[in-house]
Amino acid sequence: MKKTLALLMTLCMIFAVCAVSASAEPITLTYAEVNPIEGTVVGDVALAFKEKLEELSGGDIVVDIQASGVMGDEKTVLANILGGDTSVDIVRISAFALNQYGAVKSVFLTLPYVFTSEDHYWNFVESDLAKEMLAESKEVGLPFNGLAYGEEGFRHFFSKVEIHTIDDLKGLKIRVSDDPIMTGMVKGLGAAFTPVSFGELYTSLQTGVVDAAEQPITNYLSNSFQEVAPYLLKDGHTLGTIELIATDNCLSKLSDEQKAMVQEAADYAMQVCKESVTEKQEEAAKTLVEKGCTIIEVEDKTPWQEATKSVLEENIAGMEDIYEQIMALQ
Repeated sequence: MKKTLALLMTLCMIFAVCAVSASAEPITLTYAEVNPIEGTVVGDVALAFKEKLEELSGGDIVVDIQASGVMGDEKTVLANILGGDTSVDIVRISAFALNQYGAVKSVFLTLPYVFTSEDHYWNFVESDLAKEMLAESKEVGLPFNGLAYGEEGFRHFFSKVEIHTIDDLKGLKIRVSDDPIMTGMVKGLGAAFTPVSFGELYTSLQTGVVDAAEQPITNYLSNSFQEVAPYLLKDGHTLGTIELIATDNCLSKLSDEQKAMVQEAADYAMQVCKESVTEKQEEAAKTLVEKGCTIIEVEDKTPWQEATKSVLEENIAGMEDIYEQIMALQ
C-alpha cells in the first residue's frame, strides 16, 4: 500500500510539472531596429538573431522585431533605456552611439578613415581588443551589455546637388548623427552640421532643410533617400560599425543557459552580417543606378584624411596605444 501511495504521489508530481511546463508562456524579447528589414544588412542581422535564438531555445524565447524606427531612433531608444524604460530588450545600435555615455573606447569605431578596408575591420572584430571594447559599457555602469560587433559597409555622403571634391561641400547643410566626432568631421570638411532626427530626414531633404546626409549605401536605398538626394559620393569616411546590446532588464528575465543562447545568437547574426554585407552593397549600387542615381567615386582620399586629421588626433589623445593596435590589424 505504501509503495502504491508513493508511486501515485510521484506520478502526480510529474503530471504537475508537465502541466506547468506546458502552460508556461514563452519569454518575448523586443528587438529595436531603426531601419527597414527588407533589403538591409541590419535587417539580415535582426532576422538571423531571431531565427537562431528561437531555434536554440526551442521556442521558449520569442524575438519580436520592431523595425523602421517604431520604437524610436537610436538616440531616443538609448535615452529611454537609461531613463528606466523596459519596453526594449535587444537593440541594434551604431557602435559610436555609446561615445556620449562614457564608453570612450568606442570612439575608434567612428573616427574618420581609421579602418582601411572591411577585412581590416573584421580582423578587429575577431580580436581580443574587440571583446575588451564590448565590455566597456558595463564597466562604466551602463544598464546594458555589449553582445557583438558587425558592420553595414562604409558610410558615404548623399546630396541634392552633385559633389566631387571637398570644395563642393563648403556651405552645405549636412545631417549627421549628433555626435562630436561626426559633427567635427563635417566642420573639418567646411560644411555646416544641421540636426535632424533620422525619421525626419527624408522630408528635410525634400524641403531643403538639409542639403546632404550620410549613410551606408544599403540604408540610403532602403529609405528611398535617392528620391530626394540623387547624388551619392562614395568617400567612405567611416565604416558603418554596428553593435548588438542586451539590456539589464532583458538579461534579468533569463537563466544562465538562456543568456548563453542570446550570446550565441548574437555571434551567429554577426557572421551572417559578414557574409551578406558585400552582396547587399553590390545589389544596392546596381539598383541605385537603375533608379537614376548618380554615383561618384572618390579616387584619392588623401585630401579628405588631411581635412579631418584634427578630429582623429583630438579623440585618440591618451589612447594612442589602442589606435596603434587597431592599425596593426590591417
